[in-house]
Amino acid sequence: MNTVPEDIALAVEKGRSFLLATHIYPDGDALGSLLALGDILKVMGKDVFLYTEEPVSHLYEFLPGSDGLGERLGDVARFDCAIALDCGDRFRLGRRADRILTVKPTLMIDHHAGHKLFGDLQWVEPGRSSTGEMVFELSRRLGVGLSRDAAFCLYAAIVSDTGSFKYSCTSPRTMRIAADLLDAGVDPAEVAGKLFDNFTLNRLRLLKRVLETLEMHADGGIAIILATRAMFADTGTRGADTENFINYPRSLATVRVAAFLKETDESLVSVSLRSKGEHCNVARIAALFGGGGHRNAAGFKCPNISLEEVRVGLLVRLRELMATGCGGDEAQGR
Repeated sequence: MNTVPEDIALAVEKGRSFLLATHIYPDGDALGSLLALGDILKVMGKDVFLYTEEPVSHLYEFLPGSDGLGERLGDVARFDCAIALDCGDRFRLGRRADRILTVKPTLMIDHHAGHKLFGDLQWVEPGRSSTGEMVFELSRRLGVGLSRDAAFCLYAAIVSDTGSFKYSCTSPRTMRIAADLLDAGVDPAEVAGKLFDNFTLNRLRLLKRVLETLEMHADGGIAIILATRAMFADTGTRGADTENFINYPRSLATVRVAAFLKETDESLVSVSLRSKGEHCNVARIAALFGGGGHRNAAGFKCPNISLEEVRVGLLVRLRELMATGCGGDEAQGR
């Protein structure tokens, strides 16, 4: 079943010059969706510019077309349509959000629960595993066959946001789409290797330091790990090198909720939250700190505050979550 809204499909068919953008510090789903949709539009004969606020992290340089990202935005008057992908609110577009949103119409394609609507036309489906899954459906609605590069990017997007199909967001439809992408020429072992077997020695040293901070609470139900600026400096790494570190404390058998706190270069403390099961809603916790996400994967950022202050305040909220049965409805977050 294809659920692409008619107004979204018509706007894409009608547009001639497109600005595609995604959220700051883009992950595999954001980048894979951006690159794939750019390829799809070019096949349709459209003029396309792909915008990211910063160059692609070395972790995702394997994605076809990623070497062209991070260029200067320039004059947006040349675009007659903009599409924001995998972005739960306008502020996640970064410093140039206001310029991007001057393009009319601006379309929004996203799968985050608690999405804060912006732009002119919205297609938001929290039931989807990933924005990559939605871009696949859009290609089908437009009648555009996927190139091997576009299929590769979409498969990487879906694998990233489903944790290799192990998260609860994985649906039968997700698996059918993945099978179609394999039929388009994607090698699943190649994607998995480049996504998950990509450590440098410095990144492994950083992981060792981070895991040494592991602390357990609530009879083993809560696990917290930390990354400080000093750790990044000592190991010659960056914040991007912590991708998927949160999965290590989450993997412990007793853990219901895992939290990863890291200091950034911008005087921010960034927090990633992961949980297990249908009733452990970390999006509710993230929303209390101005963030959001999904029931089992969420996050937030705190400016001008120490790592320890965030840790103490977060632990109070996580204990409350555990005490109430680790449940609740989807939070209204980004």
